[in-house]
Amino acid sequence: MDQAVVRPIPAANTADVVTFPQTPAIGEELLKTVLDNMSLGVLLFDSETRLIFCNKRYLEMYGLPAEMVRPGRYLRDLLLLRAQTGTMSEDPDDYTARLRNGLATAASFTHTVQLDDGRAFTVVNKPVEGGGWLATHEDITERKRSDTRIAHMARHDALTDLPNRVLLHERLEHELKRVKRGECLAVLCLDLDHFKSINDALGHAIGDQLLKLAAERLRGATREPDTVARMGGDEFAIVMTQMQQPTDAAQLAKRIRESLVRPFHIEGHTIIIDVSIGISVAPFDAAETDALMRNADMALYGAKGDGRGVYRFFEPEMNTRMKARRELEMDLRKALVGKEFELHYQPLVNLESNEVNAFEALLRWNHPRRGLISPADFIPVAEETGLIVPLGEWVLKAACYEAVEWPDGIKVAVNLSPTQLNNRNLLSVVSGALAETGMPAHKLQLEITETVLLHNTFATLQTLHELRKLGVQIALDDFGTGYSSLSYLRSFPFDKIKIDRSFIQDLGKGSEPLAIVHAVANLAKSLNMTSTAEGVETAQQKDMLQSLGCTEMQGYLFSKARPAADIRQFFKSGVPKAVDAAE
Repeated sequence: MDQAVVRPIPAANTADVVTFPQTPAIGEELLKTVLDNMSLGVLLFDSETRLIFCNKRYLEMYGLPAEMVRPGRYLRDLLLLRAQTGTMSEDPDDYTARLRNGLATAASFTHTVQLDDGRAFTVVNKPVEGGGWLATHEDITERKRSDTRIAHMARHDALTDLPNRVLLHERLEHELKRVKRGECLAVLCLDLDHFKSINDALGHAIGDQLLKLAAERLRGATREPDTVARMGGDEFAIVMTQMQQPTDAAQLAKRIRESLVRPFHIEGHTIIIDVSIGISVAPFDAAETDALMRNADMALYGAKGDGRGVYRFFEPEMNTRMKARRELEMDLRKALVGKEFELHYQPLVNLESNEVNAFEALLRWNHPRRGLISPADFIPVAEETGLIVPLGEWVLKAACYEAVEWPDGIKVAVNLSPTQLNNRNLLSVVSGALAETGMPAHKLQLEITETVLLHNTFATLQTLHELRKLGVQIALDDFGTGYSSLSYLRSFPFDKIKIDRSFIQDLGKGSEPLAIVHAVANLAKSLNMTSTAEGVETAQQKDMLQSLGCTEMQGYLFSKARPAADIRQFFKSGVPKAVDAAE
């Protein structure tokens, strides 16, 4: 385009200026006032492309001086003026030609103006009688921004601003086209371990902050071409592209875990989480979006089944295991309604008096087709699905109903899972069970593991103190297998320490297990706590424990866990002694 030159405004000449039709002066002024106060920019041109009228809003929209935009000005001059101010990028002659052609072939000519400053206008040109046309300019900037935000929200997670499931699938579909040309990619499905427990204990506000921080760390652990998405809840997914070999996905999984296991500090809480990761690789495991996602999800469940905090690649046999797990979950839901559960009780024996002083309630599931199912198989499923909460409530009430009939000196011990302990309703559940059954609080012992305390020390200890106020006893189970045990003993006065069976089984295998058990027994004694040895199976172990200063034992040497009816039979002849039972 030639150097733009703005023509000077010609002198007033009736031959060059088109005026409004003759109307009373007050009517013309009123009309001008109305037009100047419109939200639209309005211009009227005659058949020779000369300006008849321009309102104030048009000048404001394009930043034009009023003295340069007066009736009689040609459209081309107006466009050149806008080009000088940076609001017109198209060649004025080309635009004029398009406009004339558009008006000649249609009822209107509409187009959108996009300015460099981000603003956008819709321009509608409509013919008027006599060969001219009316142009309206509407500012659609906010509307376009709103549309952009809506489009963004439709494909992004509102909390973390990561791509959501919809956008992940779109990108995965796109990247799989490259796989068909010989490349490979991986899908990683992630699940934050025990997030629900943290969310229940600290509230959703803290949980949301944790998810946002976790999302930031995931971004930092991945590369620019990769897609990190939030699938919902604490589930994330990553599409890893430009892979050389499957081991690249394993390296990414390691980086992710290293990033997420570092403590999170949120509003005075120190939160430690872990992550389980499932990986499927295209084209080896699948070459279609749904199949690839499904396989990564199955690999994730495999990682959870292997103890969490690990990553697993998809294997074909996982499909069979997944179907079995889904069947187990469905049966577990039915079992709660169908009353297929029962409690067995294993005695705890005082090593000084050889008398039974408590029983631990252990859950058993009598499946109508499969028979007895091990708690090791169904408890993890109950934890993952949240069924552990109603199931744990049933166990608590059933144990209290049974133990309230026992002699006064005999207590019942009930295990609390991490999900139960971090549930905000735990206090009311325990107090409700005691009230409903008439069970004295001092006869109830609640057992927790060290790993429970690892995730949320402050909130968990607060709950434990509230339970102690009810009169309930608290035992620390599996002592020595978790983390920072001594710090827990300082922060909460447990009534009992249960020494993990792994130390008891190794008592005859060297001096180290002996020293550990002896140290724990002395520690418990100095803190006025009971020390209980789990998994005692031989008389030799019992004798050694007595000499080491342990105060209580539990294990097959005295009795395995027995049905409630057997326990009632125990009490018919008074409280049994360990020596009698062993014989």
